[in-house]
Amino acid sequence: MNRETRKLRIAGPAGAIEVEVDEPATPVRGVMVLCHPHPQHGGSMGNKVVQTLARAFLQLGYRAVRFNFRGVGASEGAWDEGRGEVDDCLAVVGALREATLPVALGGFSFGGFVAAQAAAQLAGHAPVERLVLVGPATSRFPVPPVAADTVVVHGESDEVVPLSATLDWARPQSLPVIVLPGVGHFFHGQLTLLKNQVMQAWHR
Repeated sequence: MNRETRKLRIAGPAGAIEVEVDEPATPVRGVMVLCHPHPQHGGSMGNKVVQTLARAFLQLGYRAVRFNFRGVGASEGAWDEGRGEVDDCLAVVGALREATLPVALGGFSFGGFVAAQAAAQLAGHAPVERLVLVGPATSRFPVPPVAADTVVVHGESDEVVPLSATLDWARPQSLPVIVLPGVGHFFHGQLTLLKNQVMQAWHR
């Protein structure tokens, strides 16, 4: 993302996982692991929404961790329909977790599904601090229920994952959803708005 970005390769269940880490300018208050959109539709850790989330959390004092799922970029392995990708996320969390720092998870689209599934699997023994889900793929993958303080942002005019699908998922949980009027799935021209909304919601 910038010249100071650390590039790592960590051991994953399907081989090496390509990871990039950015440090905040302020003392580190936590580690945010971010999951990218669908690998078979061009998703990677270089996605603009994922990079926007990384910038937001750097400003919030988090170490921002992005990684490529198996089969993307320099990450080894092949697409596993969401199952292995959750394992990839768990491997990254396990490798970069520090005893003194909380870990949070975030994701965009398919990455939102992965982040929510990973958080659910960690809940019993090593729970994450909090979740942020942007345009989560609620119409395409089985996104599990999430904690009440989860930040969910969805575009009103999302052409990939209908807003109605995320509202249907959120309603039984009484989970608020931040709706950005007139915004599509990829937040074209609205990345600054997205960043500001996520930061404000995280502060609350």
